[in-house]
Amino acid sequence: MEPMYLSIQQRETGKQIKKLLMENGYTVKAVQSAMGFENPQAIYKWISGRSLPSLDNFVILSRLLHTSIEDILVVDGDIVRLRGYILNLWFNDKSYAR
Repeated sequence: MEPMYLSIQQRETGKQIKKLLMENGYTVKAVQSAMGFENPQAIYKWISGRSLPSLDNFVILSRLLHTSIEDILVVDGDIVRLRGYILNLWFNDKSYAR
């Protein structure tokens, strides 16, 4: 199997977080309160692309925004090739033959 290399685009993910917050009518203050943070600096760092939420905070954020983590993350990589590779594996696997 060929190794797959993907990376998260931090700035673009920040823009996506900001967009989703606006679409859902959330302010930074509201997210801060919902996540139980004492101050909003972490959220500002997320939306500016200077840092990413921890996995735990991604889960909370995805539930707050009624979406999946995958819809929040912007990933740099050949996703089309990855999907094609997986489909190719599935179709060429003789155990799935009809």
